Amino acid sequence: MSTKTTEIIEQLKTITLLEAAELITQIEETFGVDSSINNANPVIMANSSALEIGGTPQQEEKTEFDVILEEVPTGQRIPIIKAIRSLTSLGLKEAKDLIESLPKSIQESISKDEAETSKKLLEEAGGKVTIK
Repeated sequence: MSTKTTEIIEQLKTITLLEAAELITQIEETFGVDSSINNANPVIMANSSALEIGGTPQQEEKTEFDVILEEVPTGQRIPIIKAIRSLTSLGLKEAKDLIESLPKSIQESISKDEAETSKKLLEEAGGKVTIK
């Protein structure tokens, strides 16, 4: 074991359990690793997709979003069907069938701006909408 490693181990022997827990949390966040315990053996698994070549975590910015209709109040069915038809190429029967089996994706893989616009339109018609 190197001198530096030995020094770190000696310092770790002097910290409290609370400080050790905080240290583990910071290591997980900083290096994108998971220190879950599997069969009573600590296992550290690196999240390779979250690491760049330099070893720093990289944040992938989501560029595609799905608009999901979660709920339609009974009195708002017709305005929701109209909104769905304006957002999609669905016919009247297909739009009606769609709102009868919720939650359903109304639009998939669209930009954030489009998703926000669609959400606003559906919510104004009375629906409960989420963007994922």
